[in-house]
Amino acid sequence: MTDNEVTPLPEAFYLPRGENEFDSTRATTSPWDERMQHGGPPAALLARAVERVREDEAMSIGRLTIDMLGPIPQGRIRTEATIVRPGKRIELVEAKLWAEDRLAVTATAWRMRSTPDSSAEVASTFDTSAVPEPQEQKYFPGISPDWGYGRAIEWRFVSGGLQELGAADVWVRPRIPLVAGERTSPIQRFVIVADSANGVSAALPFGEWTFIPPSLSLTFAREPRSEWLNMNVRTHVGPDGRGVADGDLADEIGYVGAVTQPLLIARL
Repeated sequence: MTDNEVTPLPEAFYLPRGENEFDSTRATTSPWDERMQHGGPPAALLARAVERVREDEAMSIGRLTIDMLGPIPQGRIRTEATIVRPGKRIELVEAKLWAEDRLAVTATAWRMRSTPDSSAEVASTFDTSAVPEPQEQKYFPGISPDWGYGRAIEWRFVSGGLQELGAADVWVRPRIPLVAGERTSPIQRFVIVADSANGVSAALPFGEWTFIPPSLSLTFAREPRSEWLNMNVRTHVGPDGRGVADGDLADEIGYVGAVTQPLLIARL
């Protein structure tokens, strides 16, 4: 199937339908079941809810933990967020997402006050790979080239790949906004793609094993500042049906943060 034969991308991952209500589009589609959503876009909606709970540009997400309570169906989505520990320099926010009136995803986030250049003199250096030239977009073995979420992201691998096993160094960028008619914040853009860490670094064949990430945790040293986002990730498999996907997050400037996902692993 060529680019001319695939379905055009929707205008965004979600279409607004009211105050904090949205309809999912095919850009959210899971690779395994078109009736379900990939975890990245719903997680990003919760990051959006966290960022909007109190308007203060100096307060940025330092740590975001997303817990998936089950498969997330396509359809109407609703979010809410509450500050549970207010503060001038640091605050804790809880957020929830309902899918068709079922609580489907929860989140907790620490927001921290940023003081420009206050620690620049001791900031760590971090070497990242360069963004590769455009590549043919290949998805998991057996997955259609018309896969909605896959096509909504541009993937450029330095090493590894969606059709390869093992660690991956990949540059990514969402092709469409999170919510139609809105600017997608830098953190939201990273959350859209970070839930793919365990997929791009799969250590076991998809046709023989399943590995389910019930949670996603991201820690940010700063907000991303470039269009392209980098994930240098790997999967560690334990002996008792569990594992961990983790790695570094960067942009074209340098280090941004870290991602971690616990995995439930089972043979199909």
